Amino acid sequence: MLALSRKANESIVIGNDIKITVLEIKGDQVKIGITAPKSVPVYREEVYTQIREANKEAASDTVQENLKNLFKK
Repeated sequence: MLALSRKANESIVIGNDIKITVLEIKGDQVKIGITAPKSVPVYREEVYTQIREANKEAASDTVQENLKNLFKK
């Protein structure tokens, strides 16, 4: 992991099209802004984890249903 120090209104750039800017620092919270192409999804980690788990569950359910349907015939 790369660790960088930034102050308010300073940025880092990832690749050619992603820019992360520190907008505000209040106590133990940091507000950041992310500029990225619409084709790049940006999620909070806990939301991303929930999406991944839901996708795994849906895929598993779909596979099980498809297998059941194959053996019904």
